Amino acid sequence: MDAAGPVSGPAGPPLLDRIRVGSAPDSWGVWFADDPRQVPWERFLDEVAGAGYEWIELGPYGYLPTDPARLADETARRGLRVSAGTVFTSLHHGPAVWDATWAHVRQVAALAREVGAGHLVVIPSFWRDDRTAALVEPPELTAEQWTHLARGTERLAREVRDRYGLRIVVHPHADTHLDTEEHVERFLDATDPGLVDLCLDTGHYAYCGGDSVKLIETYGERIGYLHLKQVDPAVLADVVANGVAFGPAVRRGVMCEPPSGVPALPPVLAAAQRLGVDLFAIVEQDMYPCPPEKPLPVAVRTRRFLRSCGA
Repeated sequence: MDAAGPVSGPAGPPLLDRIRVGSAPDSWGVWFADDPRQVPWERFLDEVAGAGYEWIELGPYGYLPTDPARLADETARRGLRVSAGTVFTSLHHGPAVWDATWAHVRQVAALAREVGAGHLVVIPSFWRDDRTAALVEPPELTAEQWTHLARGTERLAREVRDRYGLRIVVHPHADTHLDTEEHVERFLDATDPGLVDLCLDTGHYAYCGGDSVKLIETYGERIGYLHLKQVDPAVLADVVANGVAFGPAVRRGVMCEPPSGVPALPPVLAAAQRLGVDLFAIVEQDMYPCPPEKPLPVAVRTRRFLRSCGA
């Protein structure tokens, strides 16, 4: 690992030359493949390119065209490239869910590979309903379920690597079993670093009480991907005090536009730069649902802010 920190010119921000900034359908209020409250995919592609981003994620499978040739054409003519696809899994349930999991994963992995992506973001399933906050299952895993999660994730990583040439990056997320510092560290310690990396989402980790800079400095070799996001501390305090589920919390504005929230992104980016490896840093501004005119100005301001940080 290269320990050298960011360098800067005499009058500019640090040069974060190992950080590749992008955005995602999530930043346009897109959570589902098809929802009338979401912007059409053509508008998303037009606006994300217009906001100054060169990299995107696929978002929910089926939102963007799933024909690889068409998707490649639509992105290329806008000067866009794809960094990753995203899948949701419930691997802590063990081998019984493997076939259904793989049926979903292989669709997304195949499309991601065909359009030149190198990563697959893996998000664990929620333990409470994203709309009603009703418990779907206990928020804590049993020892057996932790073993299923670790071994199942390693199996998924091998299959995705061997069949599609992609690296999986597992995404800690609010209201899932992979959320707090304790749970994230337990997961990392239980999985093979040669197979399983982490997608560190700075907003979700802060939402669950974690310190992104500390995680990067402690488990730097496991940080394979970044999602850039911030939390409004005042809204979060109310969310935690009242046990609000993640979906309603987003509608309350718990995830806010940088640089108005936490964690501060310049130290996170600087810590990532010090790892000495190329990393995607994909902006995700959770705001489902939102008015169609809201995302573009936020995206433009966020891109400008990240350039002021050197990214």
